[in-house]
Amino acid sequence: MTFLTTAIRRLSTVFYLTLALAGVGVVLVVGLFFIALRDLPRVPEPLSRIIETPPTEIFAASGERIMVIGGREAIPLSRVSPHFIQAVIATEDHRFWEHHGVDKLRTLKALWITLFEPGRVQGASTITQQLAKNLFFSYRRTYLRKFRELLVSLQIEAQYDKGAILEAYLNQIPFGIGAHGIEQAAKSFLGKSAANLTLAESALLAGLPKSPTRYNPYLHLDRAKVRQKVVLSRMAAVGYIAPEEAEKAYKQALTLQPRRAGTRTGSYFLDVVLKDLEERYGPEVVYHGGLKVMTTLDPQLQTWAVDAVQSGLIKLDTLLGVQHDEAETLNGSATHPQAALVAIETNSGAVKAMVGGRDYSETEYNRAVQNNRLPGSGFKPFIYYTVFEKLGLTPATVVVDQKIKIPVVGAADWQPENFEGTYEGPMILKRALMKSVNSVAAQLVARSGPDAVIEVARRCGVKSPLASVYSVALGTSGVSPLEMASAFATFATGGIRHDPFWIRRVEDPLGRILEERIVSGKRSLDASLSYQVIDMLQAVLNAGTGAIVRRMGFDLPAAGKTGTSDDYHDAWFTGFTPTLCASVWVGYDRGVGMRDTNGRGITGARGAAPIWAEFMKKATDGEPPREFAIPSDIQFQEVSTITGAPSRVWAPHSMKVALREGQKVKSQDGPE
Repeated sequence: MTFLTTAIRRLSTVFYLTLALAGVGVVLVVGLFFIALRDLPRVPEPLSRIIETPPTEIFAASGERIMVIGGREAIPLSRVSPHFIQAVIATEDHRFWEHHGVDKLRTLKALWITLFEPGRVQGASTITQQLAKNLFFSYRRTYLRKFRELLVSLQIEAQYDKGAILEAYLNQIPFGIGAHGIEQAAKSFLGKSAANLTLAESALLAGLPKSPTRYNPYLHLDRAKVRQKVVLSRMAAVGYIAPEEAEKAYKQALTLQPRRAGTRTGSYFLDVVLKDLEERYGPEVVYHGGLKVMTTLDPQLQTWAVDAVQSGLIKLDTLLGVQHDEAETLNGSATHPQAALVAIETNSGAVKAMVGGRDYSETEYNRAVQNNRLPGSGFKPFIYYTVFEKLGLTPATVVVDQKIKIPVVGAADWQPENFEGTYEGPMILKRALMKSVNSVAAQLVARSGPDAVIEVARRCGVKSPLASVYSVALGTSGVSPLEMASAFATFATGGIRHDPFWIRRVEDPLGRILEERIVSGKRSLDASLSYQVIDMLQAVLNAGTGAIVRRMGFDLPAAGKTGTSDDYHDAWFTGFTPTLCASVWVGYDRGVGMRDTNGRGITGARGAAPIWAEFMKKATDGEPPREFAIPSDIQFQEVSTITGAPSRVWAPHSMKVALREGQKVKSQDGPE
């Protein structure tokens, strides 16, 4: 009896505790309900007013407005192709005609996936809920905001029929390239009205809103076709079309409306900004959320960058013997070489100018950020910093320039050769970098190991995959001009790394700040070792492979490095003043070497450095000469370029090197 009494008491305790917890839960739910009701926006009358949001405006660093995204051409549902209506419903909300604003089954499935499948987050918004988002100007993805959207969705469904809801939705969808609403999209992409869209065209357009930039058919037709196939499959799955119709529509050729000629200021730059905004806020907010976006773009520098790239490429065309009216192709790419330029403010990481190709109206492919190419000798500053830091070498250390063979475990020996095929014998490291000697760089990476070089490049800001092989020191792993400009800027600041950025501040339509960039740098490299690299890179411009820059009239204190990949596929020049760093790449889009009409290869000095010089002359016009800051423990010593021993000023084979306090030069002749 005692046991039974105890059991009953325990069950009673559990029962009352459960009731208490349930009561607390009810109170919390009721509390959440009343909190959500507070400041809940009213559904407009008529519903079409829900899409009357202010345009998103994008501004340059100067305050000049450089782009406006907004404006719609609303049409009634009767003027929209039934194919498109079915495509949107099948893709976005296939139970649209059945639910009352919330798809309970879809919500439960999304909740299950989000909670019990780590790494996956499943969305469950209905068309009505997506429409309701337009009444909210808080873009934080909180549970309270989602709950409020749900309540507004129920209001909309209670006040309006499905046709009115769908009509409002179709007139506010963002499709990219400035098209908002299905009528603008149909005219912009296909040159026809929404009423005349075919099944194939409807499926193509219905797939774009998921990410207008990623699936832009002008830029990424392959991706757009993959997305079109997804839409057609959904239409077949829900019974709108037969599988045979889906297959036939997918195979149907699409004729896109030719893009209008002309370009807006900083188009490549703006593409990067829009993609970034889409990833953070979603396309709905970006294209019709009334954002105010302050960027880092300097319109004047951007204009000069475009001019320098285009004029430099015209001169390069002449060298290569390329005619401006040629229509043939080489290996599937245009006969004209392309170029990219990125300019970064060294002390902040702000991207001031970006050019991703010869002409944005002809090609929107952004080679400044999307095109990883081999930097060749442009990668050598990272190996020199590595051996200074890891091995204790100095700019006066002597290494013999000679034919070498480096054993590689499990592979054939590595036998790099100098660019000109000649060898000088003993030389100090400063001269080796100045003259871009491959054999010396190869010996250095053999001593330090490739992983140490990669680690330094990472600390400078290079994020692309880098192969852990000896040849990495000679630039055999692809990088982008944006990465090169950012990484060299780390040297320019004495080892302070600033990640590149292009958005300074974002505000909502009411002026509330959604995000703001606070400039902060991180010490990545030693200041004195960085200066030793800078001093060597200054010699590259003054008497080395980059001397063309001085011959073209750019005379401010600057440092830089040329780069040329095997078979002249890529030509680079990356250089900097104390305040501005710019990287230039030149080459064909696909595996074609650049040789002039006499058969000579186009190097970084011939192809990229002239573009850099033209841009930097204008970008720094009127600026007073600013020397690079010299750390207090740096001293200068005149040494022999052959022996590294102290030498008299103006003596033959003499050069001044920067040494850290305590570093001594050898008094005896000969290499280390």
